This record gives sequence, structure tokens and C-alpha cells, in this order.
Amino acid sequence: MRLGLLLVAPVMVMVIVFFITPLVNALYYAFVDFDGLNPNPPFVGLDNFVEMFTDERVWAALQNNAIWIVIGTIAPLVIGLALALLMWNVRRGSSVYRVVLFLPYVLPQVVIGVVWGWIYDPIRGWLNKALELVGLGQLQTGWLGNADTALYAVLATAIWATSGFVFVIFLSALGNVDMELIDASMLDGTNTLQRLWYVILPQIMPVFLMVTTITLIGGFSVFDIIFVMTGGGPAGASDVLGTYAYSQAFQLNRISYGTTLALLITVLAIPFTIALNRLQRRLSMQGTGA
Repeated sequence: MRLGLLLVAPVMVMVIVFFITPLVNALYYAFVDFDGLNPNPPFVGLDNFVEMFTDERVWAALQNNAIWIVIGTIAPLVIGLALALLMWNVRRGSSVYRVVLFLPYVLPQVVIGVVWGWIYDPIRGWLNKALELVGLGQLQTGWLGNADTALYAVLATAIWATSGFVFVIFLSALGNVDMELIDASMLDGTNTLQRLWYVILPQIMPVFLMVTTITLIGGFSVFDIIFVMTGGGPAGASDVLGTYAYSQAFQLNRISYGTTLALLITVLAIPFTIALNRLQRRLSMQGTGA
């Protein structure tokens, strides 16, 4: 008993210091009106929550989060899985491919945002120049300054940066696939899609759900790459809950309202995390016969 408590004590201390204490602190600020200066902020009850649910910009930011979650989760999964399947049986140069494709994921988001900001530049950017070279000059635009394209331009950058991570994880998972089942399914006359759906995916499903959880939660908490590339603009067109909470808390000195928005992000993300985590554990237990 004492040994067990001793072993879990460091983890419990970290949970209390880095999770429970900040959460309690955030709950306190959500019920007061703290501007970052007043040491005794007035109690306002549920006013911050009422404002949050009636704030049109919150709903617009939440809609952008939903777009990011759907596209930003599905696209890296599809691209990463496709690349992993293509590289599955490649032996020569496989390590080089892994490093090259994984490199964008380990680069700082600030660096990625700055570089892709140059690519999207409406005058000197590579993208507009490439469109002009291939005869698609009519598609040229200020990608990050156009309200219709800003969010999707940043999202495309994030997909590019994340797909390499998904590829490496899936490629490792494919190494544990039972090739005898693959051969048996081929003898039964299955096509490529049928083998993928009925033979390969069930065997890598716990890993698939783990990667899905990571990318999906990233859609709720996305901030840095949008902040670097657009700052939530133009006119809030690429604002998500994270960037809107930051602008309210640190640019307008509405710490309490920004904290309330941050709590909303947490409340929305936790159910998805728990559901996917439980499903992953269930599939893992079934796979081990537990």
C-alpha cells in the first residue's frame, strides 16, 4: 500500500499542480470581472457565461473550429494512411522518406506559419506564381487576406504539417499487420479497398483511434499557427475559440471573459477525448483477448 502511494505520488503532484490548480483558478476567474490589474475583482456570477452564449463572434469562431475539426482530422488521416500504404513494402530509402515526411511535424509552428505566409503572399508568393505559370491566373488571390480563403489556407498548412506524423504512426502500425490474413483475403478474391476495410483497418484500429484523438483534440485547441499566419483575421474570418479567447484576454484585458472561453474549449474537448479513449481501450483489450 505504501509503495503504491509512493509510486503514484509524483504523478498526483503533477496533476494537482498542472491541472487541478489551474482549473480551479480558471473557474474563479470565470465568475468575476478581472481586468488583469484589480487584485479584488468584483463578483459577476454567470454574466461571463451569458455573454459567451449570446456573443455572435463566439458562434462564428465555434463554426470555424468545427470546420477545422472535420477537415483537419479527416484529411491528415486519409493522406497519412494513403502514404503509409504506398510505403508499406518499400525498403530502399524508406528511412529517408520517413524523415522527410515527418520533418514538418517537428518544426515549430511559428516557423511553419512564417514560411507558408511567404508562400501565400499575393505578390511574391510561390502559390500565385505557380498558378500563373500553369494558366490558372484567374485563381490568384490574397490567400490570407481574403475572408473566403484565409481559414482554409491556414488549414491546408496545418494538414501539410500533420500528415507526416500520421504517416509515420500508421507505417509503424502496418508492420504489425498479419500478412497471412492479407494473403488469405487475396485468395478469396477481395479487391484493394475490401482488404483495407475488412482486413487491415480492423488490425490497426487502436492506433487509428489514437491518431484520430490527437488530431481531433488539436482542432479544439488550435491557436499558434492561426495566430502567426492571420491573427484570426481578416475581420475575424479565421478566428477560432483559441484566438478569440486570446484577443479578449490579452489584447482587450478581459481576462475573465477570455478564461470563460478557454473553459468552453475544455468542456467541448473532454467528451470526445473520453469517448475515443474508451473505444481505443476496448479494441485493445479485444485484440489481446483480455
